[in-house]
Amino acid sequence: MRIGAPKEIKVQEHRVGLTPDAVAELVARGHAVSVETGAGAGVDFSDADYIAAGAQIAPSAEAVFEAADLIVKVKEPQPGECARLKPHQTLFTYLHLAADRPQAEALMRSGATCIAYETVTDDRGGLPLLRPMSEVAGRMSVQVGAHYLEKAQGGRGVLLGGVPGVAPAKVAILGGGVSGVHAAEMAVGLRADVTIYDISTARLAELARQFGAAARTAFASRAAIAAAVAEADLVIGAVLAPGAAAPKLVTRAMLKTMRRGAVLVDIAIDQGGCFETSRATTHEAPVFVEDGVLHYCVANMPGAVARTSTQALNNATLPFVLAIADQGAERAMAADPHLRRGLNISQGAIRHAAVAEALSLPLAA
Repeated sequence: MRIGAPKEIKVQEHRVGLTPDAVAELVARGHAVSVETGAGAGVDFSDADYIAAGAQIAPSAEAVFEAADLIVKVKEPQPGECARLKPHQTLFTYLHLAADRPQAEALMRSGATCIAYETVTDDRGGLPLLRPMSEVAGRMSVQVGAHYLEKAQGGRGVLLGGVPGVAPAKVAILGGGVSGVHAAEMAVGLRADVTIYDISTARLAELARQFGAAARTAFASRAAIAAAVAEADLVIGAVLAPGAAAPKLVTRAMLKTMRRGAVLVDIAIDQGGCFETSRATTHEAPVFVEDGVLHYCVANMPGAVARTSTQALNNATLPFVLAIADQGAERAMAADPHLRRGLNISQGAIRHAAVAEALSLPLAA
């Protein structure tokens, strides 16, 4: 199969869909790989590294798209990339369509088969291709939250862990999944006052066993969340509904009760965000202020630590890329129901129920 990895063009996105090691695995199985010149420069993979792995270097994105049967990316295709897709091609990348109807419509027009990393599943009901980036985003959320709590950044001037004689910052983490757990680990490590909120009592029990006295757990009722945000210095939104739009857990009315200079970090922004006041930001302009509260809503948070993120993502995606390359998309999905659940769009139609519901579009069989 002919496989292409174009350079990412989303603002401040330095990750790349295939590392040289991944290319070498594909080439060893007899596949032809084309990588756009400079695609790996943001993570210190040179064109020479890719040539040594067996790739051909393409002079432009157009050349990559024109030659490939399978296109492997990181972030959702931008409008110009959607326009280059053809019906015979398979796109394998993050899509996050529930919050992006224009992208969904553009991909439907392309006729291409579009498989989303974030809806591929595993035997335990997890999301193995979302997990590594959720881990990164969870850890980063505390890092950036601590930064924006600094007075010079417009925050309250609170040190996350406090010091002897001065109380630590209060951190509320909404969602006890992968991102939430990794956020909690970092916040606990910095000696913050941490509470994790979730709607699953079974999950809360697991979290209580995991963290013991280091962090509290609480059922995520509307009243509990309202009380939490009113007292919190840092609120981290880490909820996930696979393929669907994120629920709005913090309302505009709740925001008005928060302390001036408090910080909200919305990890769920790729799925529309879990704060009513959230709107997507970029690494160039990551923060905005509303009602005196700082909002960090960068839609590709892991792109800030691009080398770590690229390597972690490739570790997870490579087995699926190999399966698609070896068997073709249709046979690979027929053989693996978990990969099949990654299918969001094909032949001009929506194929994932949560995406169809979120966009109010028909679901094809």
